[in-house]
This record gives sequence, structure tokens and C-alpha cells, in this order.
Amino acid sequence: MKKIIFIAIVIFGYTSIFCQTKISVDSVSKYVGETVMVCTKIFGGKYLENAKDAPTFLNAGGNYPNAPLTIVIWAEARKSFKNKPEEYYTGKSVCVTGKVESFKDKPQIVITNESEIVEQIMDNADIKDPK
Repeated sequence: MKKIIFIAIVIFGYTSIFCQTKISVDSVSKYVGETVMVCTKIFGGKYLENAKDAPTFLNAGGNYPNAPLTIVIWAEARKSFKNKPEEYYTGKSVCVTGKVESFKDKPQIVITNESEIVEQIMDNADIKDPK
């Protein structure tokens, strides 16, 4: 019985990971409240270690303050990362999976562990440099 439950959990986990809607970073604001996958370039980041809950912010799809998406990593989740996210991901293409939220009318995705952001080798057509 335990084996069947374990297999069901594994299948459900894989299904929920791979059945996300893949969207462009430019359309992310239309998906607030939905769980999606966004593939884009990280243009920079900031770790606010002295702020409440010590957030890390990654600017996805453009430079701050005009990034179309902010990826948020709270202090507790940051502990699961092997590298400093604001340094490691800057300049890299990634796919991030999570629920789109709105903070001060700007879209963000809060990730709770490193597996929700994956470095990608992408076709340049999927990545738009801000003007």
C-alpha cells in the first residue's frame, strides 16, 4: 500500500511540474493567480540581507525597475541554494515555475526552492533584451 501511495505522489509531482503553462515574460502580467513556467534571461539581482525576511530579487526579462517579472526568494528558501542567486543567475537564461502574484501592480513569482528555477540553453528568439 505504501508503495502505491509513493508511486501516486511521484506521478502527481511529475505531472504538476511538466503540465504548467509555458508563457513569455512579456505576457506574465496576464497570468496573475496562475501557476506558469516562464523562460527568460536574468538581468540582475539584489539580496537585501538586512531587510525583513531577507529577500533576494532577480530581475527577469529586463533591468530594474523595468523588468517585466521579479523572481523573489525569501531567506528560508535561499538556504537551499548552492550559490548566491543574485550572482549565479545574472546573465543566464532560466526557466522558472511558480504562481504569478502581483506586488504593487508588478508581477512576481516567489520560489521556495532551487528546483523551481532551472538554467537553460535557449534559442535567442525566446529572450528579449530590453531597449
